[in-house]
Amino acid sequence: MQHAIPLTRHQPLQDAQTLAEQLGIDPRFVLPYGRHKAKLDPALLRQPAIEKGKLVLVSAITPTPFGEGKTVTTLGLSMGLNHIGHPAIACIRQPSLGPVFGVKGGAAGGGRAQVLPMEEMNLHLTGDFHAVTAAHNLAAAALDARLFHEQKLGEAFTERTGLARLEIARILWPRAMDMNDRALRHVTIGQGGAEDGVERAEHFVITAASELMAILALATDLQDLRRRIGRIRLAERVDGSLITADDLEVAGAMTVLLKEALAPTLLQTTEQTPVLVHAGPFANIAHGNSSVIADRIALRHADYVVTEAGFGSDMGLEKFFNIKQRQSGLQPSCVVLVATVRGIKANSGAFSFKPGQPLPTNLTEPNAELLAKGCENLCWHIANARRYGVPVVVALNRFPDDTADELDEVLFIARRHGAIAATVSEAFARGGEGAAELARAVVDACQQPGEVTELYPDNATLMEKLETIARVGYGAAGVTLSEQATTELVKLEREGLSHLPLCMAKTPLSISHDPMLKGVPSGFTLPIASLVACTGAGFIYALCGPIMTMPGLGSLPAYRHIDIDEHGEIIGLQ
Repeated sequence: MQHAIPLTRHQPLQDAQTLAEQLGIDPRFVLPYGRHKAKLDPALLRQPAIEKGKLVLVSAITPTPFGEGKTVTTLGLSMGLNHIGHPAIACIRQPSLGPVFGVKGGAAGGGRAQVLPMEEMNLHLTGDFHAVTAAHNLAAAALDARLFHEQKLGEAFTERTGLARLEIARILWPRAMDMNDRALRHVTIGQGGAEDGVERAEHFVITAASELMAILALATDLQDLRRRIGRIRLAERVDGSLITADDLEVAGAMTVLLKEALAPTLLQTTEQTPVLVHAGPFANIAHGNSSVIADRIALRHADYVVTEAGFGSDMGLEKFFNIKQRQSGLQPSCVVLVATVRGIKANSGAFSFKPGQPLPTNLTEPNAELLAKGCENLCWHIANARRYGVPVVVALNRFPDDTADELDEVLFIARRHGAIAATVSEAFARGGEGAAELARAVVDACQQPGEVTELYPDNATLMEKLETIARVGYGAAGVTLSEQATTELVKLEREGLSHLPLCMAKTPLSISHDPMLKGVPSGFTLPIASLVACTGAGFIYALCGPIMTMPGLGSLPAYRHIDIDEHGEIIGLQ
């Protein structure tokens, strides 16, 4: 985390309805949640309008476990654009409670570049995460109920209910919870007796890893959401055929639970810049991007829309172009790549640290050799972002211990290795004014010609797509498939699903699958443990190495510092 700046000076919060009115949004489509937040009805996208804005995609170098200020930069850049006279809106994901109470803390930015009300943004907000959790677990409960009744009643099930037996042989759909809890990775349910359900092995995923969360961020409207949920694969029959949410007749009820969650929430920064907060798919497990609906609403009401992709360019950015852009047609005019001197040194390979551990203190000490070595990672990410055909601007997020010589050296290297511009951002300390130079660079970059290039064509085989992402997207020597993944690949190809893009689940702490390989690893082989069709979200999920879909709490979790003071104010939430 960055140095602490007490938030004692910021513009008074606007009433959310007034903020929406200033954006030109018809009050019919504004659904207030108290004074300072409101949901925007996606139905407004059915009104005739032009998407006039330019989309700016924010990504990063390979981050440390504490992040490099990508959200600070996303918010700061939108504030900087407004500061220099270009109306802008930021679009970010809603934080998951797991990281908020775990190692990373909140995700509302910080200092003079954060979303307000910060506590509401980081906690329940308007209840969307709870809605996703409830809808996900409704499907899980429905599956186990059907399994129980069919096994208990046998042939009498059809007579009593009038429903055809599904003959469930294997359940594919886990349960979900929005908290880091490693004890739920492997559990047994249905214990106790004949009336307590069918005893079986089960596991939980964190809500941000649910296919429903990925769907929420990719859906274009309520009808699209309903169709996608209906396609979700929940289980397999005895004959090997698949049972979908439509087959289980639960898709409609799941959609009902998500009806309000489909609407983005309008908040604001410390300088009253509008922010649309919506959905929260993890980038190391899901596609890691803010919602299509939020981006499209923003593009109708601002000259510039700054949207954030999770983790480094090998993660959320790759998935933006190959999944989100592919499905939605949204094309950025510019990529902003966030870096820090600290993060660059951490990628030098001289340090060994894991999530949950404090960063080495000597990361803040001037060291030209470590800086030069770590810049190899920055240069890789510049080249990786440029691969998709749009201009790249490097935003060097300044920390108080950074020296002028180090900052100048990084900017020089970034420009020399393909960034169209590279500037220092001081949004954390100075708000929009501190990001004005970055904003001007982005405006200039958005005027440059560009044409999005995807990493692989739809008609490539799944194996060809895996090899392309591994070799081109990560710099690997190739891929190796487990016996399970090999069987799954053959089955997916036989089912005619090879046209779907890939969503790679891997560590964000390295370009490779191994979090201990810093800098620019090469010569490694990318292991594929399993391949799963997420037919609702519209991609194939590939598990690379030991990535956990249910994180655990570290030894020094953030919740230790969170409390309520005598005035009822939340303290310690960052």
